[in-house]
Amino acid sequence: MKLKVLVVALVVAMVSSCGSDGKKSDKKAAPKEEKKEVVEVDPMKDKGIGPITSVTLTEIDQAMADKGKAVFSAKCSACHKMSKRFVGPALAGITERRTPEWIMNMILNPEEMVEKNPIAKKLLAEYLSPMANQSLTEEEARLILEYFRTVKEK
Repeated sequence: MKLKVLVVALVVAMVSSCGSDGKKSDKKAAPKEEKKEVVEVDPMKDKGIGPITSVTLTEIDQAMADKGKAVFSAKCSACHKMSKRFVGPALAGITERRTPEWIMNMILNPEEMVEKNPIAKKLLAEYLSPMANQSLTEEEARLILEYFRTVKEK
């Protein structure tokens, strides 16, 4: 019986020590977390975030595309396949779904893109793996873009 009384007394002491000292608290209630509005972005108008602000495309340059395919094979194919989902999304037809600037900025600046760009954030949420920065040059990114222009979705 003494043990029960002692346990009850300890519990009462602990609970009462967590309360206020009888004075009104000056603390304001924690602000409610604002719900962030989801902004839908037209993927064919989004240029992404990074050094590329404008790309002018002309007819496909097959020599550039061939060099781009070699760079892609060396730097990107461990995570991307053209016609199927892998670690990252399938890339066939990417130029029909994203702007050239967005594609190049994703290649050159993937960390900031997945942090700030709504489309890249969505991709990160879907694939759960951020794109690795391969430290490519703008020229290499442009070659890869040219290669992407030659690979259409099936």
